[in-house]
Amino acid sequence: MNYSDEPVFVIERAVTPRGEIQLQRRGAYYEIISNGTFLMATYNGESERLLVNSALRCAAKPGEVLIGGLGVGFSLHEALQDPRVRRVTVIEIEQKVIEWNRAELAEVSGHALADPKTNLVHADLIQWLRETAQTFDLICLDIDNGPDWKVFDANGSLYDDQGLVLLQNRVNPGGCITFWSATPSPDFAARLEDFFGNTQVLEVPQSNGDPDYIFLIQV
Repeated sequence: MNYSDEPVFVIERAVTPRGEIQLQRRGAYYEIISNGTFLMATYNGESERLLVNSALRCAAKPGEVLIGGLGVGFSLHEALQDPRVRRVTVIEIEQKVIEWNRAELAEVSGHALADPKTNLVHADLIQWLRETAQTFDLICLDIDNGPDWKVFDANGSLYDDQGLVLLQNRVNPGGCITFWSATPSPDFAARLEDFFGNTQVLEVPQSNGDPDYIFLIQV
């Protein structure tokens, strides 16, 4: 199916400190647009689920999970399905994304925000990581379209050496870190391998357009 042929209905448009954000419906599906750039949609969510599922498979005791970026709730819902997971902390910077997940997008994620294991934090992920002393068994990150296609320039600090040190200090031994990306980003993959070792790049084919990618690191 070619989603681009479907008519678009704008549900809400809002101005935030980071610019304009918009929720729209295209046929039976929802899309979120930030400053004119496509962020996420409810088409299938395969790669967003793999972001979490690949980490769950590689960690022996994934009790505490951190998800950076709520999106449309696919990753949060996937984490909540694993009975080994005790708590999922999800960090989301945009209040409107949170509101939409409690309203129009609630059924998409199976009302994941209402799950008692969900700990929602409205904050900037990078700043929050710098300030918290909490550590996690899994850290799953989806705040951009990838290291080569950042939604906001300030997010670049997540992908440099200081950001990787920060993540290393927040993940428990034997844990896993994953990044979502819309591009293969070979330079970033090489940086991860040099810094952590044990890095895999998982390609997720899409029915419309280029593949998505998951960078999986075993710590």
